[in-house]
This record gives sequence, structure tokens and C-alpha cells, in this order.
Amino acid sequence: MDRLTSMAVYVKAVDLGSFAAAADALGISPQMVSKHIVFLEDRVGATLLHRTTRRQNITDIGRAFYERCRLILSEADAAEGLASEMHRHPKGLLKVNAPKTFGALALAPFVTRFLEKYPDVQVEVTLEDRFVDPLEEGFDVTIRVGGTEGAGLASVPLASYELVVCAAPAYLARHGAPQTPQDLPRHECLIFGQRAGHTPCRWLFTEDGREREIQVSGRLYANDWMVLLRAAIEGHGVALGSDIILREELRAGRLVRLLADYRTPPRPMHALYPMRGKPSAKIMRFVEGLAEAFPPRPDGYPSARQASGVT
Repeated sequence: MDRLTSMAVYVKAVDLGSFAAAADALGISPQMVSKHIVFLEDRVGATLLHRTTRRQNITDIGRAFYERCRLILSEADAAEGLASEMHRHPKGLLKVNAPKTFGALALAPFVTRFLEKYPDVQVEVTLEDRFVDPLEEGFDVTIRVGGTEGAGLASVPLASYELVVCAAPAYLARHGAPQTPQDLPRHECLIFGQRAGHTPCRWLFTEDGREREIQVSGRLYANDWMVLLRAAIEGHGVALGSDIILREELRAGRLVRLLADYRTPPRPMHALYPMRGKPSAKIMRFVEGLAEAFPPRPDGYPSARQASGVT
């Protein structure tokens, strides 16, 4: 038998003074009430209630046990109430994982707005570019660019990663703007990654339904997009970055989008969260807010907008 259930039956029997009254209140038979009491007495190795056909008397051990059972049942009810409240209303610590560049430049403003809307939530953000197993590493929400593989994970599509070419007005004033991807080799390009020997860097474009690789070169390589972004804003070259990341710089005019008629193959992005049980309110509000702030466009290309709020 379930110990807490038996404790509840025992407390009810003591409160009402008889097995029959407890049975009526709980909607079970008097025989079942007796089984619960016997179960507890067997566990503690002592008599809790002296029973006769007409009355019951609680023993000294039974009285002490009764008082402790009331405390335990009260704490159990409080624990269930707290869990239920947290499940309905966003509350507690939310652990989020995201790629470094997206997390630092696009996710951070969303998180601060989320915290303003839900003051009972704390968010711990971990930024990593490696593949993360959310279940193994204990993340509530994982934002992943690329595949969504992973057993036990629910997936919500977000705006895809489409890379766009851009440069600062100062650079364009000195060097002019490329008109086609084939013009890029004549420009100073800012390259994401590390320079591996003499391996050329290639940027991929889609033109007339076909993919075309363009070999580019430049003097600045970096494995942190923030370095390239700063260099691009200061007019040191042409950059290729996600339009989700660049949207504020493009909107403010610090960077100008180039080659708008040429697209790069988009990479899907999803918010992942564990499927076990019903997700808590903090997880669902966060994921729903992400889908609102970074919605995928029907044609498959991204249409991210500044998150002015969260749902």
C-alpha cells in the first residue's frame, strides 16, 4: 500500500472516531480502512488503535504517530501545491543553452525582456558552439542551429539562419559595393574561423536555383563573430553573417546589406525542450516567446524581428 495514503486514512479514522465514519468520508469500505491501519501497524511494529466492535482507543504510540502523520500530510499537500503553482505560473530557475553568437547578440535582449515580464523566474544562459545533449546536461531549453536529432526532445521551429553580405558605409565609400558574388574576390573580406594553412575560404550562394561557391580572401580571421562585427562596423572589410545577428546594425545604418538578390542556403534553427511529462510554465512561456520573437517565414527564409515583448 502507499504509505501516505495509509497515513491519510489513519488520521481520518482518529479525527472521526471510527472506521465506519472514516470509510464514509473517504468513499472506501470499513474493511479497507482496517487494512490501511494494519499496514501501518505492521510497519511501525506497534499497535496504534485498540479496536472493539463499539469503539476505538488510540494508544500513546498511536497519538505520537498521529501528530507526526498530520505534519507529514500537511507538508506533502504544501509540496504538491507548490509544484502545481510553479507548473501553472512561470517560477524558478530556467537553464538555457544557445550558440555563442546568437546568444550574445540576439538572445540576450530577449532574455532581459523575459525576466522583466516574469519576476519569479531566474535564467541561467550557457553559450557554446558544440553539440549539446539537453537531457544529459540538464538544460530546460536548447537553441540549436542545424539538426534537431535527440530522443525525448520536443522541437519548435524558429527563424532559420540565412547569412547576408554587408559592409560599413565607410568601406563602401572607399572601395565601392560588389554587384555580384563574383566581385567578392576583389574585396577585403572578414572571415569567420581560423586560417588553416593555405586552405581557401569559400562563401556559398544560391543563384538561379543552383549553389555557387565563391573563393574569398582577407587579412582578418576570427573564431568569434564579435571581432568581425566590430571590424565591419569600423569599415575594415566585407562580412558574411546571420541576418538575425545583424538586424540592429543594418536597421541603424551602421552596416549596409549587399548582394540582396543573392541568397545563401538557410540553416534551420529550433528551440528544444524535454518531452517527459507536461512542460512547466517557465519552459513553455520561454519557448512561446522565442517563437514569437524569431518566427520562421512560410518560404523557409528567416524573418526575425526585434522582440518588443514576450507572450
